[in-house]
Amino acid sequence: MFDTILTVILTALWLMLPAYLPNPCAALFGRGTAIDSGRNFTDGRRILGDGKTYIGFFAGTVAGIGIGLVQMLIAPYMPISFPAFTLAAILCLSIGSLLGDLGMSFVKRRIGLARGAPFPIVDQLDFVAGAWILAYLFEQEWFLLNFTKWIVVTILIITPIMHRVTNIIGYKLGKKDVPW
Repeated sequence: MFDTILTVILTALWLMLPAYLPNPCAALFGRGTAIDSGRNFTDGRRILGDGKTYIGFFAGTVAGIGIGLVQMLIAPYMPISFPAFTLAAILCLSIGSLLGDLGMSFVKRRIGLARGAPFPIVDQLDFVAGAWILAYLFEQEWFLLNFTKWIVVTILIITPIMHRVTNIIGYKLGKKDVPW
């Protein structure tokens, strides 16, 4: 039983790595022009905010695609038989995770939450939703084959924990203003 649980956890991490990596890399390397160019929405609030930049989006996308390509190369040599990626799946997971985060930044600005303000559970899972939606829309067969019930449950449990840990690390490195 322990072997099965461990395999499910490792498979969940394997499948989500192209979605997990883009947002921390976007935060780490993001600088320069904000995607919203400093513009406000019709409610008078910023569309997204200064934390969402073109360089960050590009860096995050490259990181997600890069790790996915590495996974494709090393999969045959792994001691566990991990699911195979398609290039489309890697693109969807990487870009989808960033779009999920952007979408929730838009929502947070609309409800009056400032950049960095906590939005429990939503903050931890917005990028997962974006990655899954894009993967489902453009690589449905691959998504349904790999994201089984237990993989999905595992991801929904481990992601908030990992999100918290990486945010604390980002805060300690001075890349985040708040540790959440």
